[in-house]
Amino acid sequence: MRQTKVAQRYAKAIFDLAVETSTLEEVKQDFDLIQSVQSKELHFILISPIVKGEKKTAIFEAVFSKHIQPLTNSFFKLIFSKGRSVAINEIIQAFIEKYRLKKGIQLVELTTAVEISGEVKEKISAVLKENSLLKGKSIELHARVDASIIGGLIVQVDDQLFDASIRHDLQVIKKQFIENMYISKI
Repeated sequence: MRQTKVAQRYAKAIFDLAVETSTLEEVKQDFDLIQSVQSKELHFILISPIVKGEKKTAIFEAVFSKHIQPLTNSFFKLIFSKGRSVAINEIIQAFIEKYRLKKGIQLVELTTAVEISGEVKEKISAVLKENSLLKGKSIELHARVDASIIGGLIVQVDDQLFDASIRHDLQVIKKQFIENMYISKI
């Protein structure tokens, strides 16, 4: 179940507190660290409604307390004690969105058919920075591979999609053949 309003409130609270205490960068690093942990078991324990808040706090502190700021640690203690742990992922995402907005960072999703090198990513970022939509913003490029696009690339910025893939071109050609666009209709 989505916890969007709860996530927004908690993310705003930790974001404002981090800005007020001048620890925004450190808290962002903490959130990145917490989000980067790929343990499914830990994830299920932390969001489980069956596991008590005290137990979640103990587990969280055992895993993270030596690696994160006291502010972040206290924040997650509060989440566990208030029974809001089911919204952890949404809180982290909402916090990162607020961080990007404050820092002028634009998330760009890049999809290619094959893995691309860092040099190619940098060239694509440079071209994207010239776009009027992204002018003056830093770009955070998230690249992923999808062999089904056959070739080319797909770039998504917020809700705008630029599809320069071969799959897309083939779909357009198929549609043209089906509709017989070049044959006058009688």
